[in-house]
Amino acid sequence: MKIMKKPNILLTGTPGVGKTTLGKELAQRTGLTYVNVGDLAQEGQLYDGFDEEYQCPILDEDRVVDELEDRMGDGGMIVDYHGCDFFPERWFNIVFVLRTDNTVLYNRLENRGYSGKKLQDNIQCEIFQTIFEEAMEAYKEEIVHQLPSNDPEDLERNLEQIVQWTEQWMKDNN
Repeated sequence: MKIMKKPNILLTGTPGVGKTTLGKELAQRTGLTYVNVGDLAQEGQLYDGFDEEYQCPILDEDRVVDELEDRMGDGGMIVDYHGCDFFPERWFNIVFVLRTDNTVLYNRLENRGYSGKKLQDNIQCEIFQTIFEEAMEAYKEEIVHQLPSNDPEDLERNLEQIVQWTEQWMKDNN
């Protein structure tokens, strides 16, 4: 495997926790490349059918991994997706699981047009820490970190913390 000059970061968490906002701003501040897996899948039609219940396409996880493989080996990637357990463990130097208070998350998802079962299931996913548990099972415990993501102050703190971590990683690994 190639020696990476820049780290790969995974931003994960329930839909609506702020992964995309954090990821795009983080890319600007660090010079890392931001990839939103949902957008990548849409651009490349990396789907395996349609989920009638949730009214959304079903991600073809194998094709997503194939699509990202070369880029991940080079390092310097910020990957944003609400699922995390299908990515190869070797891809990421650190994993951040964003967490949002249920009331804040409910309002964010409602504003996105989520309703009924889709809204309830996503709120339950956050309540039961489903994504955090997935991350803890899929990656080494010491690289998985939870970050609060409720307001602009949390966003700024998270950005500062991750930028600092990225700078330190690059010093230590180059």
